[in-house]
Amino acid sequence: MLRVLLILVPLALIIYALVDCITSKDEDIKHLPKLVWILLIVLAWVVGPVAWILVGRKRGTPRAGGVGRRSGGGGWVAPDDNPEFLRSLKDDPDPNRDPEETRKDKELLESWEEDLRRREEELRGGEGEDDTPPGGKDR
Repeated sequence: MLRVLLILVPLALIIYALVDCITSKDEDIKHLPKLVWILLIVLAWVVGPVAWILVGRKRGTPRAGGVGRRSGGGGWVAPDDNPEFLRSLKDDPDPNRDPEETRKDKELLESWEEDLRRREEELRGGEGEDDTPPGGKDR
């Protein structure tokens, strides 16, 4: 069992470090070019992956109120918490989308909102007027 672990643990370390290195942005990599890091990870068995994990990439923790990776730290931020992502949704509508379809969607949304306002008004003004149970039909 120990022999197997002596092979599997370094192999898992190499795989983790290699995937992390390959998926890292070029501007986040420190000290050496990405290709050199990849070769070091693959050829230096344990030393390469450990070096990559310790000093190969800029790492940081998310800051309170942060907006993702920026200079000086950061980290992954969920899209619904990222103001930059939310702004991009408003600024850049889908260019592949048909304008006619967009217009129809806006009209449908407006009609739903109008229907909702009408129903809310009926509920506010008409409470207790009819004997229909909340489920719909009379039983």
